[in-house]
Amino acid sequence: MIILVTGAGGPTGAAVSGYFRKLGHTVIGVDKQDVDLLDRAAVQDLADRVEREHGRVDGVVHLVGGWRGGASFAETSLDDWDVLHDLLIRTLQHVSLAFEPLLRRSDNGRFVIVSAQAAQQPSAGGAVYAAAKAAAEAWTLSLADALKGTSSAATILVVKALVNDAMRAAEPQRRFPGFTDVNDLAAAIGGLYDRPAEQINGTRLDLTS
Repeated sequence: MIILVTGAGGPTGAAVSGYFRKLGHTVIGVDKQDVDLLDRAAVQDLADRVEREHGRVDGVVHLVGGWRGGASFAETSLDDWDVLHDLLIRTLQHVSLAFEPLLRRSDNGRFVIVSAQAAQQPSAGGAVYAAAKAAAEAWTLSLADALKGTSSAATILVVKALVNDAMRAAEPQRRFPGFTDVNDLAAAIGGLYDRPAEQINGTRLDLTS
């Protein structure tokens, strides 16, 4: 399979990329120094290159993220919204628009984003983050509607937050209750390929339960 991982430079991207590489799949890892995902033309150039070299894409795992928040609702900064709009929404739009045609050609394609419980249960100080995540979910569900009738699916995986070994080492006394380990996330993404596309397309799978 041909798997594109955006946001591949962080611990989550490394876990997901490593998972698929160990299974023998071709992983195209993209981080901000490789392609500016805020540049629509640059993302389209990436998709065109993947098309020339592989003819299709079997997985797009969009891991570009970030968090901003305020101490209270009234102290919310709309500058934070501008940051999260670019990170969580605009990059998703560019990637999904460029790669949807390639996903259609796959016999078993998957488009995955990682969302948060906050999108459905926003806190007073987390308005910008929750709103950005909710918008990203809505965009992904629109992609899912576009993929109906194909062998590909767009799916939202929901976490409270993610944890990795470096975070545990930095705070050995902390328990990280309810957090999802990045390796468990990678396995959950891999597991999407074991289920029929029509069963998971347009679904929101909660990894916290």
